[in-house]
Amino acid sequence: VKRVIANSGDWVDIKEDGTVFVNDEELSEPYLAEKAFGDADVELPYQVPDGKIFVMGDQRSTSVDSRNTAVGCVAQEQIVGKIIFRIWPLERLGAVE
Repeated sequence: VKRVIANSGDWVDIKEDGTVFVNDEELSEPYLAEKAFGDADVELPYQVPDGKIFVMGDQRSTSVDSRNTAVGCVAQEQIVGKIIFRIWPLERLGAVE
């Protein structure tokens, strides 16, 4: 499961401390337990190609996502659903932001 961070044509930049910027605006990511630069081998800042989406996992230090060319950006047709409700852990049961 990954979060959509940026859409086609957007510019993504990630600072060494893991702070993410999209089109020069810092993302508010209250859902993260910790920020991390992670396994990034794309040249930053990075422009999302036409018809693609830039995705990142919440476990930034270990997630393999659009920051790495092994995965890269994904096409719209590769998205199979949207998470709207969390059941685990039980103390966080409820709608997902």
